[in-house]
Amino acid sequence: MATRRAFLSGLAALALPKPGWAAVGSPHCLAAGKTAERYVLHGLSADGHSLFAIDLPGRGHAAAAHPHRPLAVAFARRPGTFAIVLDCMTGAEQYQLTPPAGRQFNGHGVFSADGRVLYTSEVIAETSQGRIGIWEAEDFQRVGEWSSGGIGPHDLKRQADGGLIVANGGIATDPADRSKLNIATMRPNLTRLSPAGEITAQAELPPALWQNSIRHLALAPDGTVAFAMQWEGDPAEPVPLLGLWQIGTPPQLCPPPEAEAFRMQGYAGSVAISGSGQIALTSPRGGVVMIHAQNGAHLATHARADVCGVTALGSGFLLSDGSGALWSLEDQQLSPLTVGDTHWDNHIVPLA
Repeated sequence: MATRRAFLSGLAALALPKPGWAAVGSPHCLAAGKTAERYVLHGLSADGHSLFAIDLPGRGHAAAAHPHRPLAVAFARRPGTFAIVLDCMTGAEQYQLTPPAGRQFNGHGVFSADGRVLYTSEVIAETSQGRIGIWEAEDFQRVGEWSSGGIGPHDLKRQADGGLIVANGGIATDPADRSKLNIATMRPNLTRLSPAGEITAQAELPPALWQNSIRHLALAPDGTVAFAMQWEGDPAEPVPLLGLWQIGTPPQLCPPPEAEAFRMQGYAGSVAISGSGQIALTSPRGGVVMIHAQNGAHLATHARADVCGVTALGSGFLLSDGSGALWSLEDQQLSPLTVGDTHWDNHIVPLA
């Protein structure tokens, strides 16, 4: 009878619904930061309030949010090494991901739509050749890997059909200290991987812009890819840092007026697309956020020191800065939401 009771108890446990994000307050997004001497990952509401904060072992960069369960995978800021699975209900570290020997995580990851698979951006340490790690998302065992299609992949996004868009930044780095090794010969690209991991499309920048490292991505409902870049060339050149890509066509570059381009100081930190189709591009180095129309035309530039994190908030945006403030940007009005003692890091990761 004891065995039968245990069996029935196990069946009952399997039948119970697993908790979803509503169990932790239905956060709008995740963001890493530093509070005093603690590195933390926060779940944020749409009005900028923290619903939970979980300690991290070091400075965080981005995170991957499970689509259904209150689980997050937090990735270290380079050259950090951790990628940890966090239970956002209890704050417990459930798993620590370890790439194969000779691999390094590269700051970003994304779950499949059904939540069964986690994809991570990685490099072969000695060569910086890109890999996409594949992990089953029940007990987070590694089950395979794909080529990213280039050197130094960073951000990756999941398309509606389950394929992936990868930002291959083009920069080879020293495996020990991540110093840049190939600035004179770098060649970034955008790569589209099918749900089976096959490279089905790639796009490169014009040769004069090969030193424009493609770093971060945002996807529009119509499949357009917005990509943010960081210029490794002559700082006196006002190059475009935003591009748009429709798969099957060359990428479209979106230069702002020259004076506005110089305000970015060659560095775009994050990119997002709002519900109305506008595009936000941030520069913590320049202390500005640029707004572009759906077609890439420059609309406005707003000043805010050390602004970097951005995600859609209805028809506008939610932004974070390194001084502890969260902001809303709606109808070209930048308004404070909250100010606290957490100094926000680079990215805001939406749950949807």
